[in-house]
Amino acid sequence: MKRNFYKPIRGDGRRILMPLLFMLPGVFLLLEPSVHAPLYDWLIAALLGLVLSLPLIWTTNYEVRDDNQIYAKRNIGFVFAFIVVIAIRFVLRSYLSMIEPQTLAALFMLVAFSYILPWRIVSYLKFRKQLQLRSVQNNAGEGSI
Repeated sequence: MKRNFYKPIRGDGRRILMPLLFMLPGVFLLLEPSVHAPLYDWLIAALLGLVLSLPLIWTTNYEVRDDNQIYAKRNIGFVFAFIVVIAIRFVLRSYLSMIEPQTLAALFMLVAFSYILPWRIVSYLKFRKQLQLRSVQNNAGEGSI
């Protein structure tokens, strides 16, 4: 994770969205016939995921550095927020141990998907904004020469 601050993000930022593709096989866990949970459990899991995405969204930013490349901005708040999200999931897993394992796994998959999806999409949009700003700055710099 640390090295991402030192390496520029290449291309148009689509790699930021790649973890969403890697999570797609986990969606089949939600469709498993042995998974039984009331609707309010699914809604709470999705809402919890959305709430957990907020600190990650607030602390993920990008910057254009002197070499005219876009990097993830260093932010100790991001590391703290990510650790808190993992800790909350761990505490909930031990607290909810009375739920069937398949159902619990499906609910946690929904929580994970519900915080990773908005976080990655907003991160991509933030990156694209920096990409546009860099392009505008480059064009303005060329016009003044």
